[in-house]
Amino acid sequence: MPKTLKKVNNMARYFKKMVGTKCYLSPVNPDDFEKYTEWLNDPEISQNLLVNDKIFSLLKEKEILEDMAKNNDTTFTIVDVNTDKPLGNCSLNNVDNINQTATLGIFIGDKEYLSKGYGTEAMELLLDYGFNALNLQNIMLEVFDYNKRAIKAYEKVGFKVIGKRRQAKFFNNKRYDIIFMDILKDEFLNIRE
Repeated sequence: MPKTLKKVNNMARYFKKMVGTKCYLSPVNPDDFEKYTEWLNDPEISQNLLVNDKIFSLLKEKEILEDMAKNNDTTFTIVDVNTDKPLGNCSLNNVDNINQTATLGIFIGDKEYLSKGYGTEAMELLLDYGFNALNLQNIMLEVFDYNKRAIKAYEKVGFKVIGKRRQAKFFNNKRYDIIFMDILKDEFLNIRE
């Protein structure tokens, strides 16, 4: 296959729903199931996720992504803006339109992109979408207290600690707290001014 055709086909897999300088958010593409399976079974990546105790097969992950693509309009693939390479996932879950709340989830699966600002920018894009397009008022998240890199990124975009569930995470024969953080629409908009 000619190189130009391959690049066009690759680019057609992702759609620039929200665009930043480093990355953009695209609707989930079920064809990425092999990449997601690799990421979610990598202990270095999964240790920070709520699904770290699960085993993901190719078939299971394909079904999950197909379901997301059909039924979930608030889950996105994080894509490098220069290479169109998928590098992770982010979502707004449990969206409550009456109370205007949601829960944010994010992970960078491609380790080459860790600690380089991609997750922070993806969160900013997702928060902008949640607060401005979906008219949410409060977005929260959960993070394990050993995930210092994530806590730092969440604080950078404006999340504040609202509480913790003590010793609620058992990992590597130790107990850890689960930290709850949130951000309000006004706080997010004020940071951006």
